[in-house]
Amino acid sequence: MIIVGIDEAGRGAVIGPMVLACVSIDSKDSKKLKVLGVKDSKELTPKKREELFRQIESIAKDIVIVKVSACKISSFKAKGINLDKLEAMKIAEIIATIRADKVYIDSIEQNSEKFEKMIREFLPEDKKNARLVVKNYLDESIPVVSAASIIAKVERDKEIEEIKKQVNFDFGVGYSHDDRTRDFIERILQTEDHPPTYLRVHWETVQDIARKLLDENKKVKKWVFKEVLKEDSWQKKIKDFFSKL
Repeated sequence: MIIVGIDEAGRGAVIGPMVLACVSIDSKDSKKLKVLGVKDSKELTPKKREELFRQIESIAKDIVIVKVSACKISSFKAKGINLDKLEAMKIAEIIATIRADKVYIDSIEQNSEKFEKMIREFLPEDKKNARLVVKNYLDESIPVVSAASIIAKVERDKEIEEIKKQVNFDFGVGYSHDDRTRDFIERILQTEDHPPTYLRVHWETVQDIARKLLDENKKVKKWVFKEVLKEDSWQKKIKDFFSKL
């Protein structure tokens, strides 16, 4: 029996892509993953994840990786497609391309039944009756989902390192709780002439930082008013005027 695990990394990040990974194995090889020490990626060091990545590749029948850039996430948001719906769409796309007897999906919704229903809505007709197990914390209990979480995390970490090289700045992990990330966003809003493709400009964190800068009478770039604060042109002009004082 072919079983599949699907998980993501970077869903809640403010910088960089969301990465979804699908790992397909023969059910009997689930024991091999356990022996390797495969577990939720958050419980592993970067070095251990890299090591397990290569070992998972040698066991897996197939690995599928889907990356959704920050600018794509923002453009979907502008169309009224929130992150839950976007992730359900991408998971359905993955399921449509793979052969599986059973698919385990780590639910991002507390209401896992609601998330499963959302995924099924986007499945093609020939996959509507696919055997899906959609539950919370499967990355902690089902080895093939743990393997997917590792693949997703390693791939996202690579993307983050590439962005750091491009900007020549270590902004940390790219999440809102990281002070280095927040400091970097402040710099972006004040120095970049266009919204960077790696920044989720619609994120509440970015909006809060933009408002904080304006409250401190600090100048921000013009695109911030439209892309981040979503202000009308006349409001933007007023803010732009006062931010230059």
